[in-house]
Amino acid sequence: ILAATLLVPDVCEIENCPFLSDVNAAMGILSHLGCSVKRSGRTVTVDATCVYHSDIPNTLMREMRSSIVFLGAIAARLGEAELSFPGGCELGPRPIDLHLSALSQLGGTITLTEDEIICGEKLVGGHIYFPYPSVGATEQAMLAACGCCGMTVLHHCAKDPEIEDLAQYMNRMGVKIIGAGTDTIQIIPGKYIGTVYHA
Repeated sequence: ILAATLLVPDVCEIENCPFLSDVNAAMGILSHLGCSVKRSGRTVTVDATCVYHSDIPNTLMREMRSSIVFLGAIAARLGEAELSFPGGCELGPRPIDLHLSALSQLGGTITLTEDEIICGEKLVGGHIYFPYPSVGATEQAMLAACGCCGMTVLHHCAKDPEIEDLAQYMNRMGVKIIGAGTDTIQIIPGKYIGTVYHA
C-alpha cells in the first residue's frame, strides 16, 4: 500500500500502520524518490505530488526483501525504474523472476547488470500469466498495470488477504480492480482522485 501511494500525485493518509522496520524502510524509499513522508502515531502521510527520482540505491533496497515491489510502482508513475537488487530474507532465497516476467509481459524492457535492475519502455495493458501464485508478483503486476494504457488481466494470481486489501486501496485511488481474492484479476487504470485515506 505504501508503494501504491507513488501512483497518486497528491496526499495519501494511511492509518493503522504498524511500527515495523519494513514500514520505516518503505518510508525511506518514498522520501528518496521525492515524496514528503510523515508519521504521527500509527498514521503515515505521503505526499507524492513530486516524484523526481526513478532509482533506489543499494543502501535502501537491501533493508527489506519486499523493496522490489517499488519497481512496478515507479515504472507506472515515471515510465522507467532503476533499482539495486533487494535485500535478503530469513526464509532463504526468494527469486524475483516472476516480478520481472510480469513487467516484461506488459512491454517493459528489463535489463539486468551485476548490481542493478533497469526497466524501460512504456507499459501497455495486456495479459499476465503466472506459472504459480505469488503474493509479491501479483502485487507488482497490479501496481505496474496502473501505468498501462488499457486493461490488464492477471491469470493464476495469489488470493491472499493482502491482495484484497491492496485492491481496496487502489479502488479508492480511482483504479478499477475486479476479482481480487480470485485467481483472475482485472485492472483498469483510472483518473487518480485527490487525497486518499486508508484504514
